[in-house]
Amino acid sequence: MRIDVVSIFPSYFDGLTLSLLGKARDSGILDLDVHDLRDWTSDRHRTVDDTPYGGGAGMVMKPEPWGLALDQLADSQSGSLSSSKGGPTIIFPSPAGEVFTQATARELATREHLIFGCGRYEGIDERVFEYAADLGEVRLISLGDYVLNGGEVAVMAMVEAIGRLIPGVVGNPESLVEESHEDGLLEYPSYTKPSVWRDREVPPILLSGNHGAIAGWRHEQQLERTRVRRPDLLSD
Repeated sequence: MRIDVVSIFPSYFDGLTLSLLGKARDSGILDLDVHDLRDWTSDRHRTVDDTPYGGGAGMVMKPEPWGLALDQLADSQSGSLSSSKGGPTIIFPSPAGEVFTQATARELATREHLIFGCGRYEGIDERVFEYAADLGEVRLISLGDYVLNGGEVAVMAMVEAIGRLIPGVVGNPESLVEESHEDGLLEYPSYTKPSVWRDREVPPILLSGNHGAIAGWRHEQQLERTRVRRPDLLSD
């Protein structure tokens, strides 16, 4: 998979070179590049924003640098069959977008080329989204019902959630199956040595060696934990 990230703060993503995603990039499993939007500006101040038409507070990101960035990055992987339009999937974090879920991560992990655009200030000129739709599939995605200063934090979360689902990124693929939200439930509690820590004991069932009973206990724990912490997941 190829992932391109465009931001005016590219150093924000230095952490993506660490741990599993960094190893995946080094081994060629994941082609991940972070780009500075200002590289597509033409004035000496490298301007990426301007005042909004119609008045109002704040600044709006200009369409020109975004258009040039998308032209170059979308063309670099032209012919992809991963999206419905035959081009890359272009994702903009937005509080007005669809909510990001594990199902969204699984879906996007099957794509060949993702482009993430990180907005700032009062947002990106609306025409950029319209233009991007001519290059590929456009998705506006939100992490939740709150507002951040920019799209970088949201993109970091999405890239990590998507990237770890790419075959070969996580060493033991079985660990992905048992995680929270994979089957609509929260993950069961985990324990390790020692069996007694500060007068707190590991549940005896986990020491029994009875794998069938352990599997049953873990499922019960998933149901109970979901009922208490996220009852909305059981509403259906």
